[in-house]
Amino acid sequence: MNWFVNEHLPRHKLIINVDHKGLLRECIFGWVWAADCDYRPREFEIELHNRLDVEHYTKTLLHELWHVYQHVKGHLKDKGQKRLWRGIDHSETDYDDQPWEQEARKKESELYDEYVHYLTTFNLPL
Repeated sequence: MNWFVNEHLPRHKLIINVDHKGLLRECIFGWVWAADCDYRPREFEIELHNRLDVEHYTKTLLHELWHVYQHVKGHLKDKGQKRLWRGIDHSETDYDDQPWEQEARKKESELYDEYVHYLTTFNLPL
């Protein structure tokens, strides 16, 4: 998490809490939400499934951190019951078609590769 914030959001003061839970009933591996406000959020809660292998855990965390990035940069906004992506209401868009999810799915592999490269450069364990 620190690597991601230092690399992608270094000038922002953020509070990010990560909780590990059994999320099988929800049929998800992780999710994130702004804990403080909808306008310029800086505090986030991430819940991750507690039984993921190291690679899947890392990719899921990076996926959710990319959503933090989207919120902090203002690309993804929640306004009441609306979910806006770059100013366009996508509240009724199916999950697989949500542009912020498509972007995060693409970025999770790129971020994972960057992170692994960082670890190997400094000879750190994954």
